[in-house]
Amino acid sequence: QLQASGGGLVQAGGSLRLSCAFSGRPFSRYDVGWFRQAPGKEREFATAISWSGGSTYYADSIKGRSTISRDNAENTMYLQMNSLKPEDTAVYYCAARPLARWDPSYMAEQRQWPYWGQGTLVTVSS
Repeated sequence: QLQASGGGLVQAGGSLRLSCAFSGRPFSRYDVGWFRQAPGKEREFATAISWSGGSTYYADSIKGRSTISRDNAENTMYLQMNSLKPEDTAVYYCAARPLARWDPSYMAEQRQWPYWGQGTLVTVSS
């Protein structure tokens, strides 16, 4: 089970930290990531982190402004988002997949991620 939290309303240029609590399975055996769905758009990949935290991958849309991290002792993943823009407005979903070969070429494929949280809404005002 994945439980996302930390969304809210923030002004452009501001920051937010999203959290995703993982339960029911051994967290350290899962790669985890974030997807987002903007109003009227399809859900898209944002970022992912490997089971150990040693590898990360970012979509160009958030690269350089966001940092994904995880705490395996706390069974929690984080997404620190800075310099937020109105176009970052979306529901953010956390996702997990059993650890596998780390290959960014297919990381964005949603079918690679069998487990999903319920989403948390981020609204960035201009």
